[in-house]
Amino acid sequence: MLKPIIFTLFATLGISTMSTAQGDLAHEVGIIFGPVAFQSDYGERHNFDTNVGNTGFGVGIVHFLNFSANNNRESFFTEHFKVRTELSFSKVSLQNFGEWVDKTPPTLAVLQLRAMRGSSTVINLGSQLEFSFMKIHDFENTIGAFSPYLSLGIAGSYYSTKASSTLGTLGLPSTTYPKYLTPSDGRQFGFSSENGVVVSALAGVGGHYKLTTMSDLMVEARFQAFSSDWVDGLNPNKDLYKENKSNDWQVWLNVGYILYLEY
Repeated sequence: MLKPIIFTLFATLGISTMSTAQGDLAHEVGIIFGPVAFQSDYGERHNFDTNVGNTGFGVGIVHFLNFSANNNRESFFTEHFKVRTELSFSKVSLQNFGEWVDKTPPTLAVLQLRAMRGSSTVINLGSQLEFSFMKIHDFENTIGAFSPYLSLGIAGSYYSTKASSTLGTLGLPSTTYPKYLTPSDGRQFGFSSENGVVVSALAGVGGHYKLTTMSDLMVEARFQAFSSDWVDGLNPNKDLYKENKSNDWQVWLNVGYILYLEY
């Protein structure tokens, strides 16, 4: 599972080395940060309290390969595309929300759901291809310009997740909701406190604002889908519980500051 990370890193470094050697590449670096909404097996799907309650925070360092800044041979690719490499970190605390935990009077099953707690920490390393609707040269030469963009990419994601209960140790009938006691996907139960590496797909929409000649502000909404359903620490047996068929995913709302580097 480390292959996606290694491939992404070396592919990006290869592009950077080749382009720099040709003198056609400029570099931009920056920082992004903002809230992260985690969509997982905790809580009720499409529930407002779940979406708001299972929200954490993320921060990242970004690097852009700009093919336009030092290149006078304009082409559609150099004027509309950048390669973005990112190292980012996010952490979200998780619990159940929705009608199944709001029932009164509470049964043992309701109390078990209410008592469940989880956390997921994710570190991403990956690359995205960013498409700018505005010509990059025009944007770079216009203070106050706004350039919307779309991005698509892939990352290797290391996750560390923990599942627990305020009632006591999970895995006992007295503390654990019944469907999480069933073995699932090679684990003893439908929950797990573990570390692992997965692949994630990235898709974003946002915009750059030209703050100064050598700096931008950016805002972005980004979707990140994981190749595993264990990133949140919960994965009930899908053969028995069809409502938990989707892998984990999250949405980032980022703001950032980008600085252009000179040579």
